[in-house]
Amino acid sequence: MTVIPLRAGIIGWPVNHSRSPILHGYWLRKYAIAGNYERIPIAPENFAAEFRALAVQGYVGANVTIPHKQSAMTCCDELDSNAQRLKAVNTIIIKDRCFYGSNTDGFGFMENLRQGSPDWKPHAGPVVIIGAGGAARAVIAALCDAGVKEIHLFNRTRTRADQLASDLGGPIMTGDWTRLSSALSDCGLLVNCSSLGMTGQPPLEISLQALPPSAYVTDLVYTPLLTPLLIAAAARGNPTIDGLGMLLHQARPGFAAWFGIMPEVDDALRNLLLADIEGIKGL
Repeated sequence: MTVIPLRAGIIGWPVNHSRSPILHGYWLRKYAIAGNYERIPIAPENFAAEFRALAVQGYVGANVTIPHKQSAMTCCDELDSNAQRLKAVNTIIIKDRCFYGSNTDGFGFMENLRQGSPDWKPHAGPVVIIGAGGAARAVIAALCDAGVKEIHLFNRTRTRADQLASDLGGPIMTGDWTRLSSALSDCGLLVNCSSLGMTGQPPLEISLQALPPSAYVTDLVYTPLLTPLLIAAAARGNPTIDGLGMLLHQARPGFAAWFGIMPEVDDALRNLLLADIEGIKGL
């Protein structure tokens, strides 16, 4: 009997740079699953029609990347509570021609944090967040759900941080960008959710002098893998967690929904992605 491969992919515009096919392809081989994971380029002006056409093309689901995370949300038949809360979709499940939207960024962040710093506790002190975009929204929501009682949010444009805090509610306090460094004095976890420090982007200019030696530091940027923030934190003895794990872990729930197995993030997968990053030097 012929087995028809299950079909999933990554939707974006452009999408050629995406590393998702590498990691999903690794899992498909590891678990001997008859399936394909493809790049699905969809231009913004054609999004709704081409997105809905995936159901008749045999897809069981897809990931969604820039610039379609909000558009995908409006085109889904049903959203889970996380996607509604974050106002963005990055994972689609297609069943009986219905589209179910989810957002796994918060899951990816928390799993990476747990894997990289198993001793970190939500009550270990205030969390300082840098950036107020979609990634910060997902990270803050996940931290609130984990039981963090105090979050300090800083963004170069204060009004954007204020809006995010208003949208999510909870124990979020915003501050002026100029006071970022001084806000680290009792910090238990510092998270860079901005693109500052990424290859091709402006540097993140921050003094860690006030940061307690016990505070954990993580950067969602993974190109370069060791950002200037992580290098500076490690040099003064702070435990650090790089951003690659979030990319890997956020992909797991989608793979489980499409292909029936919750995959593991192992050293072989991480090394495969690292080799690609070092070879391409892309984003």
